[in-house]
Amino acid sequence: MSALHDSSTDTVVVGRIGRPHGVRGEMTVEVRTDDPDLRFVPGAVFATAPSSRGPLTVTGRRWHREVLLLVVEGVQSREAAEELRNTELLVDIADLPELDDPECFYDHQLVGLAVRLTDESELGEVVAVRHDGGDLLVVRAADGRELLIPFVGAIVPTVDVAGGFLVVNPPEGLLEL
Repeated sequence: MSALHDSSTDTVVVGRIGRPHGVRGEMTVEVRTDDPDLRFVPGAVFATAPSSRGPLTVTGRRWHREVLLLVVEGVQSREAAEELRNTELLVDIADLPELDDPECFYDHQLVGLAVRLTDESELGEVVAVRHDGGDLLVVRAADGRELLIPFVGAIVPTVDVAGGFLVVNPPEGLLEL
């Protein structure tokens, strides 16, 4: 399960409001959680970034093809929905369910971890996690470069959240890209 961490608070971003859909206040949502059917339910209340746009309470939702459409309390027109465009929907980290699988992590658990190579040398630090067709760790290397490392078991064999590090076994050439 993933969600993007807002490092300035103890919240995670679970969605971002996109363009309006239709004329009655429905809006598209860029989903940033693995379980949108559990997270985006009528009655759910989200803090927002910017905070002046919230909190927002979901009153309806539906899927239109592969796109989640939300209706929130007080938004009944296309113009009102447009005013919320690019608003991030936030939840408290404390409200996230425990993960049953020890090999699953929330993004906020990975950000900040030291990155080591298999020979124990320091490579850098995880500064973000991207989900562009696959999970990618964004690592700021000690020399200032930004590296993209696929977050798969063959390349990242060890994740020790409690210890504050993960181990990377990059295939030849990955770190030169």
